[in-house]
Amino acid sequence: MDCVEAWEFGRTVRRWRDRVVPEAVGVPAGRRRRASGLRREELAALAGISADYLTRLEQGRATAPSTQVVESLARALRLADTERDLLYRLAGHAAPGPDVVPSRVTPSVQRLLDRLSHTPVVVYDATWTLVLANAPYDALMGDTTTWRGLERNAVWRNVARLPSRIVHSPREQAEHEARLVADLRLTASRYPADRALRRLLADLAAGSPRFAELWDAEAPPSVADPSRRKVIDHPAVGPITLDCDTLLVALDDLRISVYTAEPGTEDADRLALAAVLGTQSLRP
Repeated sequence: MDCVEAWEFGRTVRRWRDRVVPEAVGVPAGRRRRASGLRREELAALAGISADYLTRLEQGRATAPSTQVVESLARALRLADTERDLLYRLAGHAAPGPDVVPSRVTPSVQRLLDRLSHTPVVVYDATWTLVLANAPYDALMGDTTTWRGLERNAVWRNVARLPSRIVHSPREQAEHEARLVADLRLTASRYPADRALRRLLADLAAGSPRFAELWDAEAPPSVADPSRRKVIDHPAVGPITLDCDTLLVALDDLRISVYTAEPGTEDADRLALAAVLGTQSLRP
């Protein structure tokens, strides 16, 4: 595998793109569709990368995709574990091992997310770094596709007090920050050899005195009940009170937050309207 030409990565992605049934990944096929698999722009949208960059990857003109791009493509293509590992090797990376924080969304978890395609859902890894957010989530909370680097980390977004539509009192905000840092501390204890995690911790400590204060606290609070109500101040429809349930995927160490409203309530109506308005505004 060390001798594989640089273009083999792109050729493999193209071959696997051609075999994906559009309906299986939530893409409507349409009557006039000629391509048997996914179109290039469809795969790019599913993976959260530009169609131009995917074109250059497939044509061998871009030859050094990051591990984040490789993982995103593997997820969008619904690759089995052996194929995912091959894609990493073709990109010049070692496949993530047990000592690295996983960001893998397995096909079974992806099928669960597909069932929630009309419900706001966001997925984080064990460092609280964004793995994926679906369209209803972006419609509710604001577009996440432009987030880069530390912006994708929920711990940083909270301790740095970046803009958020979630309404917290000062006390609630402080407690939320403490819970996130406490959970990140547990993650660090489980993955002491993860270099990316160590870099993240260094960046958080250097950039936020609040993070450093919470990290050095003698007795960080335990993580509370992951089910809690949240108020979202949506710019178009006003405040929406929702249930936020965070599901833990134990084997893959993922956190899946799902936002719902009780049927027949004004909050449910506002959530539905926010989804319609937001999805329309996110379309190119």
